[in-house]
Amino acid sequence: MNDTLEKENLPYKRVLLKVSGEALMGKGDFGVDPAMVEMVATDVADVANSGVQVCLVVGGGNIFRGVAAAAKGMDRAQGDYAGMLATVINALMLQNALERRDKETRVMSAIHMASIAEPYIRRRAVRHMEKGRIVIFAAGTGNPFFTTDTAAALRASEMDCDALFKGTQVDGVYSADPRKEPDAVRYDHLSYTEVLTRDLRVMDATAISLARENSLPIVVFNMHSPGAFGTVIRGEGRFTKIVES
Repeated sequence: MNDTLEKENLPYKRVLLKVSGEALMGKGDFGVDPAMVEMVATDVADVANSGVQVCLVVGGGNIFRGVAAAAKGMDRAQGDYAGMLATVINALMLQNALERRDKETRVMSAIHMASIAEPYIRRRAVRHMEKGRIVIFAAGTGNPFFTTDTAAALRASEMDCDALFKGTQVDGVYSADPRKEPDAVRYDHLSYTEVLTRDLRVMDATAISLARENSLPIVVFNMHSPGAFGTVIRGEGRFTKIVES
């Protein structure tokens, strides 16, 4: 545990972390990098140990991406359902890693699969977090045509979270992909409207609009270094914060 994470110094009581499927690939081209899963679990456990209530939404793009499948001729709705099942695989792996760190964890699925996950019930999820458990929301919203980013904004709003943290492969929001365009401009602060009008692809428009309607701050950071989540929780390091102007 990171001893610098002291409850009284943290500005958040309850947060949601969006973990993309791509983040779990690590340096691979597909699948799950066990070392990355272990690192994410350690970071989340440290934040939870500090007294912050934590829930997660996990993506499935490392295993299956519905949009890409649709582009190759597969029915979009079927592709999205396959992607939702992929998020359950990632959620179970994160749950296992967290429980090996002695953190009680519950996977709640928007698609009914009682043998491996609880059904998503808002009040039950809130109660889990009040008891100190980490909750992982799987299967997106349970509906095709909605991304896991939208699911993250929805669940964070339903859980009355203080902020939505999105872990990415870069240290904030840029005017373009900095890995492809070295001259891309990085932003420290943005408003929801700026993200939408500038077509900054940090999250889809539905997710940004939902966050704006619920005054939900979004914090975008690079989660590919140990302790990154806890560092950003403390308001340190490099990140972009999206709030109402």
